[in-house]
Amino acid sequence: MRNLRFRSAATAATTALVAALALTACGQTDTASADTKPDAKTASTSTPQDDSTSKPDEATDKPQDSSGRNAETASNNTSGGKGAGSDTGKSSGDKSGARTTCTGGNTKVTVTNVTRPINHLLVTATNTGKGTCDAYYAPLLGFDDAQAVTQINEDSKPQAVVTLAPGESAYASIALGGDGSPDIAAYKLSVHFAGRENQGSVGSPANLTLPKGTMISDTTSVSYWQSTMADALTW
Repeated sequence: MRNLRFRSAATAATTALVAALALTACGQTDTASADTKPDAKTASTSTPQDDSTSKPDEATDKPQDSSGRNAETASNNTSGGKGAGSDTGKSSGDKSGARTTCTGGNTKVTVTNVTRPINHLLVTATNTGKGTCDAYYAPLLGFDDAQAVTQINEDSKPQAVVTLAPGESAYASIALGGDGSPDIAAYKLSVHFAGRENQGSVGSPANLTLPKGTMISDTTSVSYWQSTMADALTW
């Protein structure tokens, strides 16, 4: 009986020992398994690595010129300087070569009788200014209180605009009779100047007294401005 109890006790002790070892092994396995799994909470809230420590500096990563400045900045500065240079290089207020329109304010205008051709007057405009002026188209004439401008002889149109340096003159002839005989007495003459676009008169007119005994007609006409007296009296 004693041996049976001893064996039973030994068997029970052995069983307990095996169970304890089994529990210990299970505990170690669970612990190891737990240790090898990442902490999901910690991973999701961890601070990401600062990109500035891994990415190259954008400013220093760009090509540089020989002075060490950023090439793009240097290019911008250069183009800006060029633009400024272009503006300052303009000759503001430089009037060299500038031309104006001839008007009654920068010319001396006269009207005179001529012997040939008959029934003609000669209008002369002399540049009295300090610069060059252009005599465009034909003089715009008004006799006395006429409401309409005297008709222009389109056949007399020159090949180029008459340009006057200081002291030079432009000429235009007035055919008093036109297609008929002059039979209307006239005393005064206003001479207006056309602009470049020929959209009416520009500047101040010249107001003249006609030669004594001047007679005009309904068909009186005037030529375009010409560069010589001979050319003007052709018409």
